[in-house]
Order: sequence, then structure tokens, then C-alpha cells
Amino acid sequence: MTHRDVPHHHRHFARTLRADATWAENRLWQVLRAKHLGGFNFRRQVPLDGYNLDFVCFEARVIVEVDGHQHAESERDARRDVWFRSQGLRVLRIWNGEVEENLDGVCSFILGELRNCGE
Repeated sequence: MTHRDVPHHHRHFARTLRADATWAENRLWQVLRAKHLGGFNFRRQVPLDGYNLDFVCFEARVIVEVDGHQHAESERDARRDVWFRSQGLRVLRIWNGEVEENLDGVCSFILGELRNCGE
């Protein structure tokens, strides 16, 4: 799917999500943006296949979702993850509290996954 294939309302919603990001999403974005994490390029709030991805590194085919308690045991999220895995993407789910309490550990985990992208 290219940028032109994304319906206007999906792009608009992604812009809204970027403007209304959680503290944890904003904090993690400060590390991921501008290739600050191992030189990998991330985009945030990317509309893809009818979903909005919190962060995605297309180069490594890794999606990072930063979630609050409302996502615990979400069937919709499980279906979404299965879909993206079937498309060859890895989905990393990280809790807001992990970002708030252990940002260095979260970044080490993500970087490890990015570096293992070919495995």
C-alpha cells in the first residue's frame, strides 16, 4: 500500500493521533526519531491496511506499539498482530508503564529486535 492508497480520513486520523499522543509515546518518539536508535529510521502513527501503527521501521519490518491497560487481552489487537505477522512484520507490544519506568531497557529491547531483523 502506498501513501496514495491510504484514504484521506485515515491520514487525518493519524495526524490526530500524533497530536494527541500519550506521554509514553512522546517519550519513546524522542529516542526513535531522527535515527537516534541504532541508526534505524522510524515513522510514527502510520496508517497501514486499515490500522494506525504507533511506530514502524519499514527497513527492519518492525512495528512498535505502546499500549495502556485498555489493550490488555484485546481480541482486536490480537487479530491485528496476526495480520501484520502474516505480512512479514514483527509486532512489539510495550506497556506505557515500561516506557515510563525503564526507558533504557525498552530501548535496548527494541534495538535488539531491530538488529535481529533478518533472523
